[in-house]
Formats: sequence, C-alpha cells, structure tokens
Amino acid sequence: MPKVLISDSLSPRAVEIFKERGVEVDVITGLKPDELKAIIGKYDGLAIRSSTKVTKEVLAVATNLKVVGRAGIGVDNVDVPAATASGVVVMNTPFGNSITTAEHAIAMMFALAREIPAANTSTHAGKWEKNRFMGVELYGKTLGVIGCGNIGSIVADRAVGLKMRVVAFDPFLSAERAQDLGVEKVELDELLRRADFITLHTPLTDATRNVLDAKALAKTKPGVRIINCARGGLIVEADLKAALDSGHVAGAALDVFAEEPAKESILFGNEKIICTPHLGASTTEAQENVALQVAEQMSDFLVTGAVVNALNMPSVSAEDAPKLKPYMKLAEQLGGFAGQITETGLKSVTVEYEGQVADLNTRPLTAIVLMGLLSPLLASVNMVNAPVIARERDIKVAETKRDDAADYQTLIRVVVQTERATRTVAGTLFGGEKPRIVQIEEVPVEAELSEHMLFIRNEDKPGFIGKLGTTLGDAGVNIATFHLGRTEAGANAIALVSVDQEVADGLLERIQGLPSVVRAKALRFQA
Repeated sequence: MPKVLISDSLSPRAVEIFKERGVEVDVITGLKPDELKAIIGKYDGLAIRSSTKVTKEVLAVATNLKVVGRAGIGVDNVDVPAATASGVVVMNTPFGNSITTAEHAIAMMFALAREIPAANTSTHAGKWEKNRFMGVELYGKTLGVIGCGNIGSIVADRAVGLKMRVVAFDPFLSAERAQDLGVEKVELDELLRRADFITLHTPLTDATRNVLDAKALAKTKPGVRIINCARGGLIVEADLKAALDSGHVAGAALDVFAEEPAKESILFGNEKIICTPHLGASTTEAQENVALQVAEQMSDFLVTGAVVNALNMPSVSAEDAPKLKPYMKLAEQLGGFAGQITETGLKSVTVEYEGQVADLNTRPLTAIVLMGLLSPLLASVNMVNAPVIARERDIKVAETKRDDAADYQTLIRVVVQTERATRTVAGTLFGGEKPRIVQIEEVPVEAELSEHMLFIRNEDKPGFIGKLGTTLGDAGVNIATFHLGRTEAGANAIALVSVDQEVADGLLERIQGLPSVVRAKALRFQA
C-alpha cells in the first residue's frame, strides 16, 4: 500500500480521500528540516502547502519518494530540478484557488481605487474626513494584466464586466484566446505605458523575477496603481517605494512580499500601500478545493499511474492510464533493447508510432523509451528525468505518428542515431497486452523478451544454430526460446535467444568466436 505524508495543514477530507483510494497517510505538520529528512525515506508521496521546503537535501534522502503534491499553484518551496533529477513527480493544483485569488485581486483593486482601508481606519477613529478620500472610478480605465493564464484570465473577465479596457502581456496568450477574453494582447512596454492599473498574475521564474523594477516603473503612466497577488519577487520593493515616494505611482495593493512571512518591510506604514498577508487563496472554498484535488491527484498517480497537473512530466489522464499501461512495458523494452545494443555516443532518437497507438497520448511513452535507452548507460534514470538528461546531453528527440500501419494494427519503432550507425528496433502488442519485438535493424523477427537473452548478428550459413546450441549446452546454459530472422537466404541474420540464466563474459567471448558470428551481446530485461 502506498504511503503519503501530509506535512502542512490540509482539510481533513484530504485524509479521507487518500484512505478511500487505498493510500496510507500520516499527518505530521510543523516539521523542521532535519525532522523531515529523518522520516521522509519511508514515504511514497509528500503532500504540502507553502510551509514545507522540499529542498535538494530532503530529496537526497527521500529514497522511496515518487510524488510531491502542492495544494496550491506556486511551487517556490520545491526544488523542481532536483526533484526531476531524482525522478520525483511534482504536481500542483492550478485551478483550485484560481477564482479566489482572482477575486482578491479585484477586491484589492477596488480598495486601492477608493482608499477603503485608510478611510475605514479614519472613520473608526471618530474622524469624518469625507473630503480627504477622493478616489477614482474603475469604469473606463485601462487595466494591464501581466500574465493571462488561469487567474489572470479570470481577472480580465471580471474587469471587462466592470467596463474596463483590458490589455494583457503574456507570451503564451494566443490571438484567438485574447479575442475570446475581450482583451488586447500587447508587449510589456506598451502595457506599462497605457495602463491605469497593473495587476500581476505570473509565476516567479528567472524570466519574470523583478519584472517591475525601477526601469519598468519609469515607463508607466504617472498615477498608475499596482496590484500584486501573485509572487513578491515580481516587484523590486525598494524601487516601488521610491516610485510611491516620488508620486509617480499613486498606490499599490500587495498580498505577497519578497520575504514571507513579512513581519517587517520598507513598504509598511505608507498610506499609499494596502497590504494583506498572502490571503489570495484564503477562502473556505479554495482551501477545501486544493486539498481535495491534491489528494485525488496523488492517489491516482500512486494507485493507477495517472498524472495530472505535473510540472515535470507529461500528463496521463485516469482514462488514458489503463490504455497506456501495456504500451509502457513495450516502450521500456524497446528503449532498453536499443540502449543495450548501442555502444557509441547517442546523437538522436526518433520514436515512430503507427496504427492504434498513434491515437493515444504518446509523450509519456517517449519518456519511457528514453528511460529504457539511457538506463544501460547511466545510473538513476526514470521516465521523469530521462527527457531532461537527454536535453543535457544534446540528444535530439523526435516523435512521428501515422494512423495507418503496414503489417500490424499497432507498432512502435525506435530509431537511434549514434556516432557510427543507425540502430532500429520495433515492437507491437499481441492480444492488445503482450509486448513483442517484431523487427531489429530492418530484420523481421518475432520474440517475447525475457530476463536473460542473447542477441546475435550472424551470416546466414548452415551449421550456425548447431554450434551455438552446443556452446550453450557445454556451458550448462539452458535455452528457453530461440527466435531467428533474416533479410534473405545467405544474407544477414539475427538470433534472439532466451536463456534461463545470465550469460557470463567468458561464454560470450566463446560465442563471439564462433564461425559466422558478426556480433554477440548479452541482454537483460526486468522480469
């Protein structure tokens, strides 16, 4: 039974979901880093919010960990590259608190426009400063949305409903999507120049960090108001303070800060700034939603292999997972076969999908092919980190798909280009579930792979099979199955022999020395 640790506060319903789906769960919150490292090794999954820090050091001792689930959007507290290198899937719940965070941004915009917090404080103090608080309308103003994804698009939709003009900067926003939202897609400099209000809804990455610095703020319209309910590191706080002090920026509403919890800040005490303590996702509905979603996603992954909202591997729906399962075994065998017969540097890998498999979600299958291909050459390779390892080694990876297949209803072919040669191996499923090799380097051969195998390239000449059988027999190695293939009589041939035990190096040398043998290789596959 898979076992999950919940190390931050989640809804009790999350625990129930884990248990209902056959996952054992422990709830231990408030762990210090050393305490987490001391126990994480016995868990398959780790469910967190923002408090737990999943560092490289934690991952190094998480020997059984398969998945980290973040109940929320941001994963700043997870070392995703280190998790990927360790083969740990990192999931988040990008939709559970989208509406809540978007509504908080809209609320902050209203509060900023009408100076509500300061007016509230003044009125509670018994002052009646009606003339002091002169706000501005949102109607007809231009809202600049930086980042128009899940949350940004909801904010844009609400702003359009308020009769605001909305301009959006997002490199991934298509023209069609912008039109559907009723927003104008612009470059960042134009947004800064035109916007009366600017709201940020982008993750914190190297590309977005300090997106609003002194240089960017200088490009904004005088009197601009800024809202940030995304991540504190998007704004250089010292530069924002300077722009507020100079009067160029009329006000700011911040729910997030560069350092959290923000007990002290150069921005505190300024009436032009509204501050809340990272409340974007703090509604009853959102807290419940993200907790339930992360429990469901992690359970599905650990029990069925379904992958949803993963940041470091392709998604596999619960519907696709059972369809892909037999192909996953085939993909691993094909990749492993190609990897074991490859002895020089890899340059490129092409995975060809033909027939029924071409209609499926093939990205996870390609990742598994890469895992099988790289595993004989490198340690600790899995379907999560294999694509990254391939990129790091400048191995080009490509997929091709054809709905029709020549000889089989479904076929996967792996083509590996090395420094010296091109290797190919193809396979199919018999009965929809049993992996079979059907072609090796253009030679047709049908074989079921087993734990211990011999792969032999030989000249098609009489006496070869007898000599090979005698050599194996003299060494006390029993033949389980014997598969042969050739291009034509007397030409190149292939023998794929399943044996009951490992072929020792000395025996392999004797086989290599047999007449007609061009190449002999001992292969091993997971039973």
